[in-house]
Amino acid sequence: MTDSTLNVTINQHAHCLPAGASLADAVQASGISPPFAAAVNLQFVPKSQYSAHLLKTGDRIELISPITGG
Repeated sequence: MTDSTLNVTINQHAHCLPAGASLADAVQASGISPPFAAAVNLQFVPKSQYSAHLLKTGDRIELISPITGG
């Protein structure tokens, strides 16, 4: 890793993002399709905050799609 990249985990898979990346960047990198909820280090982040939530190396991101049915 250099100062220009971040190593994060998205849904238990390692990803390398550019320094200064936000949760919105991680969502885009994951390729997930809505609807989903997002958490960083087990803390829910509202969709309105994705662009403002800056990531740090080592952050664990979970993108969770709803499950329907019984």
